[in-house]
Amino acid sequence: MRISARADYAVRAALQLAASQNDAPLKAEAIADAQDIPHKFLEGILNDMRRGGLVLSQRGGNGGYRLAKPARSITIADVIRVVDGPLVSVRGVRPPDLSYTGPATSLLPLWVALRANVREILDGVTLADVAASELPAHVSELAEATDAWVNP
Repeated sequence: MRISARADYAVRAALQLAASQNDAPLKAEAIADAQDIPHKFLEGILNDMRRGGLVLSQRGGNGGYRLAKPARSITIADVIRVVDGPLVSVRGVRPPDLSYTGPATSLLPLWVALRANVREILDGVTLADVAASELPAHVSELAEATDAWVNP
């Protein structure tokens, strides 16, 4: 699975909003600077997040962006889906809509299992979890495995 730059930037921007100490909106420029994200690219991402109901925008001198709901109720999966679509697809098709024949028949349940595991992790971690550096125990265990990031 590949996390796109768009999804990475969106999650980082959402985390910057989640970590905001007050309820005042953050300007896109401030988010871009804090997270080293190209400003113009971030504007498009924030617009997608606004249309997706994850952030609210306010115009004017005191304007900017804020989360539309508490960080504890927005999962990492929510953010990725808003900017990139489904978490796992094969050739742009969701696994349940695929069919294979012959020796490839068992690929379908493999893709479905992959999707289920990705969803279990990304739907189970909120912006509040990441912002507080408090990942769920099962996610931390996976990340701390000695072979988690080693190429076979």
